[in-house]
This record gives sequence, C-alpha cells and structure tokens, in this order.
Amino acid sequence: MDIKVDSTDLPGLYQSADSASLREQKKYFRAIGIYSILLVFAALFAFWSDGSENPTTNIISTLFFLITLSIMIWLRVSKPDDIWYNGRAVAESVKTRAWRWMLRAEPYEDCEDVEIMRKRFVADLKTILKQNESLIGKLGISASVAEPITDKMLQVRKLTLPERFELYRKERILNQALWYTKKAKFNKRKSTLWFTTTVVLHGLAIVLLLYNIKEPSLKLPIEVIAVAASSVLTWLQSKKHNELSSSYSLTAHEIMLIKSESNRITTESELSEYILNCENAFSREHTQWVARKNE
Repeated sequence: MDIKVDSTDLPGLYQSADSASLREQKKYFRAIGIYSILLVFAALFAFWSDGSENPTTNIISTLFFLITLSIMIWLRVSKPDDIWYNGRAVAESVKTRAWRWMLRAEPYEDCEDVEIMRKRFVADLKTILKQNESLIGKLGISASVAEPITDKMLQVRKLTLPERFELYRKERILNQALWYTKKAKFNKRKSTLWFTTTVVLHGLAIVLLLYNIKEPSLKLPIEVIAVAASSVLTWLQSKKHNELSSSYSLTAHEIMLIKSESNRITTESELSEYILNCENAFSREHTQWVARKNE
C-alpha cells in the first residue's frame, strides 16, 4: 500500500478556508510590519526636525503618523486577524471530520450503505459553515464547486482495517508530529532573535542616555531608538513566538505518546477510539491557540 493524503485530497471547504486564513494572516502581519517600520521613521523625522526651521521634516513625520494611524484604524475595522483565526478554525474542523470519515471512525462508522455516511458528513460540513457565516464572503467560489468527498477519501475508506490504521499513523499522526516539531523549533529561533534585538536596542538607549549626561550638548536619537525597541516588542507580541514554541512542542510530544499507545489495532471500535484520541489532541492545541487570540 502506497497511498498518500495531502491537502488537495480533502474537501473543497478545507482548501478554501485554509487559503482565506493564510491570505488574511499575511494581510495582518504585513500591516503590523509596515506600521512598526513607519512609526520608527516618523520618530526619526521628528528627531531631525527638532530645532530646524525647515518644515519639510515635520510634514513628513506628520504624514508617517497619519499613515500609521490609518493602519491602526484599518486593523480595528477590517479585523483580518478574526478572519485568519476563523478560517483556521473551519479548516482544522473540516480536516478532522474528513479523517474521521475516511477511517470510518465515530460518528462515521462502517455501514452497508456508504451514502448514509456521505449525507451525514455533508450535513456536518454545512453545520461548520453555518457556525462561521462571517467567513463565507472570504472563501471564494472554490468551496461551492469542489466535491466535499474526494476520490481519495473514498479510496481510503475502502481499505482494510490494518491498512487504514497504518495509513493514519503515517499520513496523519507522523505528519502532524513533524509539523509541530518543525514549527516549535522555528518559533523558538524567532523568539530568541527578536528578544535579543529588543535587548540590544534597550541597551543602546541606556548607553546613549548615560553618554548624554556626560555630553548634554549632543543631540542623540534616544527617542527614536526607544520607539524602535517598542516596535520590535509589538512585532514579537503579535507573532507570539514564545507561546507558540511551547504549545507546539507540548503537542508534538503528546502526539508521539498517543502514537505509541498502540502498535496493533484489531477491531473497528479500537481504531475509532484511537483516532478520536489523536484528533482530540490536535483539536485541543488549536482550541488553546484560538483562546490566546481572544485574551
């Protein structure tokens, strides 16, 4: 057996929600990044204009502050982060349901007429979509034209119990464990990088302040550096690298522990329970991730 399951083999709703989530995530972080950079430039031009009779630098600084204010208002009104999180929630819910259906796990157990389970699955997708109506306008038309149950999903559902068990361990559990491990390391590196940058900027501001005590006649860009340090901190907080690193690392360990709970499944009920435990672990991390956004 050499069957692989990737995102294109999942329902169209998953692909649309995933794309919408990634798109809005990029918008959100792009806006935060531009806001932080322009804030530093605004402070820099304000510093240059201090004591200058030329109003140009003051005008430029004012324009930068107006742009940053506009970005802040746009983030508040448009709320791309809400769409990002809601899209992720829908995508993960659909993915979990799809794997349960493929593996004949609760509530899509084996039955003589697969059409019954097909209708139940489609009804569940409708419920997920109805609970997230604010996302509908961002999904595009692909969700409405793609099949909710793909040929690969049907192919997997027809496999024998041992084949489905091995496929799930390889294509779902191991895949998720590797993903969470990779993301935990990535966020750990980024957290260290941006924290170090903040410390360096604060240290530089302190050095300049002390030097300014010795040479009070010098005009030093202490406020600009303070704004830069604040901007880096804003970026670090929006990315939540440290929190994500801890959460992803914990989930990766939990997944591997669950994977090791059983090396042999002999009944459909055992497989269903095994899958529910694994999917609950995935859902638990995601639920905590969504809760952090609302803090």
